[in-house]
Amino acid sequence: MFDLTGRTALVTGAGQNIGAGIARALASAGARVLVNDLRAERAAEVADGIGAEPVAFDVTDRDAVLAAVEQAGTVDVLVNNAGNGGAGSMLPKRFMETEPDEWAGPMEVNLQGVLFCCHAVLPGMVERGHGRIITISSAAGTHGVGIGFAPYSVGKGGSLSLMRSLALEHGRQGITANSVALGIMDSVREETAAALRGSIPVGRLGSPDDVGAACLWLASDEASWVTGQTIGLNGGAFTS
Repeated sequence: MFDLTGRTALVTGAGQNIGAGIARALASAGARVLVNDLRAERAAEVADGIGAEPVAFDVTDRDAVLAAVEQAGTVDVLVNNAGNGGAGSMLPKRFMETEPDEWAGPMEVNLQGVLFCCHAVLPGMVERGHGRIITISSAAGTHGVGIGFAPYSVGKGGSLSLMRSLALEHGRQGITANSVALGIMDSVREETAAALRGSIPVGRLGSPDDVGAACLWLASDEASWVTGQTIGLNGGAFTS
């Protein structure tokens, strides 16, 4: 079960935390894993630890994305994990008080980077008649998370819509596209974690291994009938 032997997986933003957990899970199932990160040294450190290949590039640089995919030769599984809050997206002020230059960071990485990566791998997936695209999103994209997060929420929400569109367009070509909307992860500061832990029904925050397990399933043949879905991975904090 969940055997990815012979498959090549590209995981963006995999040089630490959640991305590293995803890369580790896919490698453990036999996949050839390409560990991407903006910083070459982080990609190399994770790749060395799991027997994978580092590929450093910026997901917002379309030429760099295309070059990396061409060099890979084959990408059967794409996990769009690279993302950030971006300049201005976490400021405690309402959207009408922000300026366009504060929207650029979260929109470029959380949406445009996903567009570039999907566009680069899809031709090969269509040609082979098989592909798995998984985008790591957030409860911010499905529910919103309060004042100061509008650009971030829009970027994450846009990536959810893209997955649904790709599922419709490419389902008959053996390609699935799904999103994993994360709740509160254990990468937050401990004082913050302590305050939030009690609000989560399972009583703990999420871990990179939790996300890796979900991505492994979605990348597998066993999940071939799952597409166009947004899976809430949040310990029960949100139920719809």
